[in-house]
Amino acid sequence: MSFRRICLLLPLLALLPLLAAGPTNGPSAVPEGSTADLPRWAYPVLPPAPVAPKPTVPDTMGHVPGSTAEYSLRAIPSLQVVPDWFPDEHPAMPPMVAHGRLPSLGACGHCHLPTGMGRPENQSVAGLPEAYMLQQVEDFRSGARRSSEPHMASVNNMILASKTATPDEMRAGIAYFASLKPHKWIRVVETDTVPMIKIGALMLVVTDPDKREPIGNRVVEVSEDQEQTELRNPHSGFVAYVPTGSLQIGESLVRTGGDGRTIACTTCHGSNLRGVGNVPSIAGRSPSQMARQLYDFQTGARNGANAVQMKGPVAKLSASDIVAITGYLASLEP
Repeated sequence: MSFRRICLLLPLLALLPLLAAGPTNGPSAVPEGSTADLPRWAYPVLPPAPVAPKPTVPDTMGHVPGSTAEYSLRAIPSLQVVPDWFPDEHPAMPPMVAHGRLPSLGACGHCHLPTGMGRPENQSVAGLPEAYMLQQVEDFRSGARRSSEPHMASVNNMILASKTATPDEMRAGIAYFASLKPHKWIRVVETDTVPMIKIGALMLVVTDPDKREPIGNRVVEVSEDQEQTELRNPHSGFVAYVPTGSLQIGESLVRTGGDGRTIACTTCHGSNLRGVGNVPSIAGRSPSQMARQLYDFQTGARNGANAVQMKGPVAKLSASDIVAITGYLASLEP
């Protein structure tokens, strides 16, 4: 079996019950109990697949360019495994981040990465205020924060972690991520067409880079290199395709409120959109993640202590507005 095929099998091993084949522009397939009008580009979840035997993957060792480390390809999908390809590039990780705790507490660094930059299916937490992150954990624990899509495994994992981790474990993990400096992780490209894609492992995946499909009213956020993403290489980021002209519209909405459609994001998040006090930075973050939060505020899935401040600004936002806002924010330096 080739290295590429092994890498492509890894997300299936970790999230097999959530996956099913099919292009994102195909017929709508919404799991039971979910909100039918949620955009699939922001909530890339398909109905649970029938239970099938897990494919046998040879225990090959994975490597990434520039690192002398190696990790088992069979082990990498485990929530307790955090491939630390470049340990000299970040502080020492506390146990909560590096290993989690058996049997049920996953490692924070598995999903958020040792750099805290995360992937499209979860939150970029590098440099967020400690008080803000502590409040989000409490909201997950209390039920005040959830996903509009009940099968969004990344959110369900956070709810489980919030109820399983001890206060000391959670504080140590949060302090670690708050100490990190975010960096440019997403390249934003305006376009009318995008590579052919499908949903896989809670992310959009390119199926054929040589074939194109209309972008429509979407942000299409995909890996720069899918193999390196599955190896959790912190040097291999993402590209977010946005509709032509949307960045200018997004800038107007973010900085002026777009003639009353919303309130300027700079009012609370700062003139550089990198946060003020305990208000989080939103510059340079994942557009998929930010879009889910805007929808979750609209649907009421997010009702935490500070959520009321977002209810007014998101109330009138259309799907096109959310595409433009999140694409523009993602294009900024974090």
